[in-house]
Amino acid sequence: MSVQKNDPLNSLLKNFSLRSGIFFAGNLCGVHDFPSGQGHGHLHLIKSGMVRISTERAADVQLDVKTPTLLLLSQPQRHRITTDEQEGAEVICGTVQFGEVGVNPVSLSLPPLVIAELKSIPGAENCMQMLLAEALSEAKGQQAIMDRLCEVLTIHVLRYCIDTGLAKGGALAGLADRRLSKALQVIHQDPSGPLNLDSMAEIAGMSRARFAANFKEVIGETPAEYLTLWRLSLCQKLLMKNVPIKQIASEVGYRSASALTRAFVRQFGSSPSEWQKNRG
Repeated sequence: MSVQKNDPLNSLLKNFSLRSGIFFAGNLCGVHDFPSGQGHGHLHLIKSGMVRISTERAADVQLDVKTPTLLLLSQPQRHRITTDEQEGAEVICGTVQFGEVGVNPVSLSLPPLVIAELKSIPGAENCMQMLLAEALSEAKGQQAIMDRLCEVLTIHVLRYCIDTGLAKGGALAGLADRRLSKALQVIHQDPSGPLNLDSMAEIAGMSRARFAANFKEVIGETPAEYLTLWRLSLCQKLLMKNVPIKQIASEVGYRSASALTRAFVRQFGSSPSEWQKNRG
């Protein structure tokens, strides 16, 4: 058995590590509101029942769940789940966060609300069965196991979104494109390298003009815009770890701390130190 080392989804999640956690498993009755959270989205598994989902960024959806169904809200947003007050619905609820900040190249790639039957997602039904078994268990480490299973399930969902074209724009849409994914993988793995339009087009095996056009069409940003956002998102991640700004500049591909600061201000409206202070 061989391990696939050059997996572009791996390189994406390496920089924006996934964290998930289960906080409810059981029968959900009536109306339940979920706040936008501190930088995290939500994942809900509906085993069965009548469910209405209302969100900030998508139209309300009424579901008559007869086969286990997953709801993923990858970005922080208020939402409401309404079930029958008497019968309720069998639900598992969890949080999902990509990296240290709530909006990043992973979460931006996904629709506001993903709805999918588990049987259409390879590997997802097994995860749910194990989650249900752990929810009924009183064994040691129950919460840790449930949280890890939720992370595995979320990765299965990301695969599903890439393979089915649900990722409209952003990094995940680019990973679904065989040639663009080659350039994205280099950006993700070595953002401090000598990257420009010519070098990225060469990596993708495309002409300069065709690469620029395809990149914009599929990902929704120019190569330069995506590279800048990726570098600055990594900067935010390193700021959360209190890495000095001069070291960060070198690691993410800027010639100096002042050059990084100017780019950061243009993108986010505040300096790295101000952003770091406000996050603290």
